[in-house]
Formats: sequence, structure tokens, C-alpha cells
Amino acid sequence: MKYQIIGKNIEVTEGISTALQNKLTRLDKYFLVKEDVECRCVVSAHNLIQKVEITVFLPNMPIRAEVENADLYAGIDLAIDKLEGQMRKIKTRMDRSNNRLSLGKAIDFEMIDEDEEVSKEKDVIVRAKSYYLQAMSIDEAITRMEALGHPFFMYLDEEDDRISTVYIRRDGGYGVIQAENPIK
Repeated sequence: MKYQIIGKNIEVTEGISTALQNKLTRLDKYFLVKEDVECRCVVSAHNLIQKVEITVFLPNMPIRAEVENADLYAGIDLAIDKLEGQMRKIKTRMDRSNNRLSLGKAIDFEMIDEDEEVSKEKDVIVRAKSYYLQAMSIDEAITRMEALGHPFFMYLDEEDDRISTVYIRRDGGYGVIQAENPIK
């Protein structure tokens, strides 16, 4: 695995870097082609809270964990545990659908233990909703989102006819996710 370790408001010492790399080697057993897997770790400090963000870039899908903790090293452990939990959840979904899709090229599913705690009820779609996407500006989309009291709102961007989703960011402000391909 290739590592990129970044510090924000904190200096990444040799100890932090070594601890991250040693603990991330726990994940190596899950990947078929270890040399092609890239991992970006961002550690940051905000007052008394340490934040650890780990993103593992698989060929067809990134897997990401974000943890905040008062202790940086405990946060690293929790983030690794979270990533392993996500791997088990992906395996459970793939097994249930009898379809490994394109993830089968990157993840060694035989190395992932079944987790008793993965609830099958959580993965059941309990509601499906569809609606006509109206062309609007981002300001109008934010206004509608806030009026509905939702954390996100999907709309058709009037400037470039792309499906867009505006959402409220945890750290404040808004974010926009936009489809790369315009509607024809």
C-alpha cells in the first residue's frame, strides 16, 4: 500500500507516521493487489479534539473513515476499526446479492470474517422516492432544502443542466455534488 500522510494544524512526526503505517498494515490482507492500493491519511487538531481521516483508494471505489477523538492514537485505532467494519459490510452486501461487481478485482473477500453485528435490517431499503428535478440556481436549492428541513436537496442546475445535490457540511457551510455528465 502506498501512503500519503498529511497534517493540518499539527506536525506529522515520525511517531505519528510510523503508528499510522503500522496500523494500516492490518488492512493489507484485504487487498488482492497491494501495490496498487493508495491510502491518504489526514490528521488534524482542533482545540482539544484530534481528527483522523483515512481514505483507501481502491480501483473502483474509495473506502473512507473519519473519527474525532481527544487522543490521536485512539482515533487512529477507531478509524482502522471503522474501515474493517466497512469491508465486512461490503462483503455482506456482495454475498447477499451473489454479485461481486467490480470490487472483486480489488478486495480479497476470503480474508474478511463475517461480522455478527452487521444487521441485515439496516441494509433493507425501507422507502423509495422519486420526483421531477426542477432546473434552479444553487441559492434556490439551498432555500428549498432549508425550508424542508433536510440535510440535502437534489436539483437540476439551471446553468449547466447537471444533476446536483446541495448538502449541509458538518463543519459548517454548504457543499455541492454534481454529476460529471449533463442530461441529454
